[in-house]
Amino acid sequence: MKSFLWLVVGVAVGFVVAHKVNQTPRGRALFSDIDRKAREFGAAVSDGYRQREAELRDALDDAAETISDLSN
Repeated sequence: MKSFLWLVVGVAVGFVVAHKVNQTPRGRALFSDIDRKAREFGAAVSDGYRQREAELRDALDDAAETISDLSN
């Protein structure tokens, strides 16, 4: 329970510090840069997932076709 309390205190302090930093022009620039990079990373992960999913679907279609050809 003591560890959980420290976790909650740490998160609260982090939010307060982030809020104070965000009130400065340099802080807003910092957070906008972090936000942009996080969005780019998320988009890259999403694109990679879609590409891999398409590859796996193609492989499954090829396997199904091969099995169908062998059973005829």
